[in-house]
Amino acid sequence: MEALQRIGMLYAIEAEGKHLTIEDRQQLRAEKSLPALNALHDWLIQTRLQTANGGGSAKALDYTLKRWPSLIRYAHTGHLPIDNNPIENAIRPIALGKKNWLFTGSERAGQRAAAIQTLFGTAQLNGLDPSAWLKDTLIKLPTWPNNRIDELLPLAPEFIKSLQQK
Repeated sequence: MEALQRIGMLYAIEAEGKHLTIEDRQQLRAEKSLPALNALHDWLIQTRLQTANGGGSAKALDYTLKRWPSLIRYAHTGHLPIDNNPIENAIRPIALGKKNWLFTGSERAGQRAAAIQTLFGTAQLNGLDPSAWLKDTLIKLPTWPNNRIDELLPLAPEFIKSLQQK
């Protein structure tokens, strides 16, 4: 229960910084998240020392401690999310339908289905209606210049601008 409360505190800090700039979010995380993460890390180590080997709790603690540097990487920046829940939610339908994907007809058909799912998932993650994006893209595609094809991808406009500036 204590671990959940500590993790809940980290998410409360994230909610506090949700609408901040990247720089301000990084400062908030440095001031609040990193100390909370350090306390959580100390608690994990102490709890592990008091936990018998071989059980589920020991395995969970070992897993967390082994991956600790990766788990806290977000707190050293202002642009990384605390978790990958949006990605997990986007791929869940694909994972749930994986037995159905065995019957796509051929390997090429499976690759095409995966490409479409990826484009639809990207559109949805970027706040676009996948069907509306596809309709718009199919209308534009026949006359669209090949050297500007990336502009039709379902990415957020800010991301497209950042790619163009590089």
